[in-house]
Amino acid sequence: MQTISPFLWFDGQAEQAAERYVEIFPNSHIVSVARYGEGAPQPAGTAMSVSFVLDGVEVQALNGGPLYSFTEAFSFYVNVPDQAECDRVWDALIADGGEPGQCGWLKDQWGLSWQVIPEALPELLSDPDPGRAGRALNALLTMTKIDVAALHAAADAAA
Repeated sequence: MQTISPFLWFDGQAEQAAERYVEIFPNSHIVSVARYGEGAPQPAGTAMSVSFVLDGVEVQALNGGPLYSFTEAFSFYVNVPDQAECDRVWDALIADGGEPGQCGWLKDQWGLSWQVIPEALPELLSDPDPGRAGRALNALLTMTKIDVAALHAAADAAA
């Protein structure tokens, strides 16, 4: 059992968000849904809390109402192996009203921030040649969704 879990506060879409997230990520599933009863602050039958697993990480979500909203101070960092998986995850998370951010960051349709980071990015940014690392960083700063080929091209460009 995981002893520390992210806890996400939604206005009223925790169940829909959890269902979407487990569709996107492998090794993911809904564990349980607790529902509001009669006389609760939400309509009876509405999901109160949702426990789910995202690729092995337990996550808790609450439909707590509009009191709090997500900020960029919290994000999920998604390490992907290649451009194809970067594109798949990015496109799925940004669908239905998400917003692209800079340098691989995005907000999904519920306003939750995600970083979709191909394995090549930290490798290039930590290259022992500071010129290669700097050129990769400068290219990254111009991107929304990360383009691995463009990062390599920038890193390998003549100084």
